[in-house]
Amino acid sequence: MTPAGSELRRTLGLGDAAVVGLGSMIGAGIFAALAPAAGAAGSGLLLALAGAAVVAYCNALSSARLAARYPASGGTYVYGRERLGEFWGYLAGWSFIVGKTASCAAMALTVGAYVWPEQAHTAAVAAVVALTAVNYGGIQKSAWLTRVIVAVVLAVLASVVVVCLGSGRSDAGRLDIGLSGGAGGVLQAAGLLFFAFAGYARIATLGEEVRDPRRTIPRAIPLALGLTLAVYGCVAVAVLSVLGPVGLGQATAPLADAVRTAGLPGLVPVVRAGAAVAALGSLLALILGVSRTTLAMARDRHLPQALAAVHPRFQVPHRAELAVGAVVAVLAATVDVRGAIGFSSFGVLVYYAVANASAWTLDPSRLSRVVPALGLIGCVVLAFSLPAVSVVVGVGVLAVGVVAYGVRGQQVPR
Repeated sequence: MTPAGSELRRTLGLGDAAVVGLGSMIGAGIFAALAPAAGAAGSGLLLALAGAAVVAYCNALSSARLAARYPASGGTYVYGRERLGEFWGYLAGWSFIVGKTASCAAMALTVGAYVWPEQAHTAAVAAVVALTAVNYGGIQKSAWLTRVIVAVVLAVLASVVVVCLGSGRSDAGRLDIGLSGGAGGVLQAAGLLFFAFAGYARIATLGEEVRDPRRTIPRAIPLALGLTLAVYGCVAVAVLSVLGPVGLGQATAPLADAVRTAGLPGLVPVVRAGAAVAALGSLLALILGVSRTTLAMARDRHLPQALAAVHPRFQVPHRAELAVGAVVAVLAATVDVRGAIGFSSFGVLVYYAVANASAWTLDPSRLSRVVPALGLIGCVVLAFSLPAVSVVVGVGVLAVGVVAYGVRGQQVPR
């Protein structure tokens, strides 16, 4: 049961919900993830992108079905609890909060690196404080700012595609699909690229703030994912056609390097600014989603119950948002978390594995179980195809969560 006085206001329509999901995905991932993915997959980069998209689409369909059945804040934390039992819901929530908190810090540091490289940590903390304040002011302000950020980033990405494909340096021969990185490299690249897709279910975590959620959420999630896949496909093809898989794998700032190689260095500052704005958009949506899952877990006393409070005026989980913002700010000020992308992907893949397992239980028919089965298998395979350090750290953090659950030693209030 949701405590009296802690309900959130339903203000988001289909357009706003889709934009939140789009803003969650089209962020810094596309500016950063292509290079390490190309380094792992080589000429199989486009295959890896397709593989990540298939797993993400299965996850999206499973999440959409579950969100329509359970339109409440918390996403897979709620679905796992309702369909599989309290432990699996808790594990999903733990994976999401820990993994996405690391992602928040990584995005904040990305902003700092592009905006003020000499003082990246200072700029990162400032970004966290500013966006936490925006989220504190209400969900409509967050949705409005996300819409502006998405428009700017799409304009920058469109410019990159046009410049690259229209230049004399573009060569379709560089798009030849092969397996120079081996099957393992393609799978690892797909796991890394999944980081750039993970965000569509942010819509589901906002289930309590969406109007007519049983219709809106199942439409908004595939819409946001489909648009993102189209954008990523165009960008990947354009950048590959200029740099090739080897050059892309060695690039430190792949989109900026592609524009420079295409013969338009004057556009590089615009691309850098676009990367910073994209990271801001990702950070905004991440703080939004993590705070809502924190709210749901606090309601069930898996986290301090004080975090379940909803502001009487702004109708947001203000204590959860402040707590998340404070933790992220500390990480952004003290730790270099760029290497946490793999760990974040591991946590999010575990989260969606629970979502697919939950969706499996919705309908006993074989046809209805094909998508969640494919999504579950895909999540497990990609999670354990990530770099070994990411897998070891991910398993260790999950183990800490399991121990904490055991120590708690009581039933979740229902």
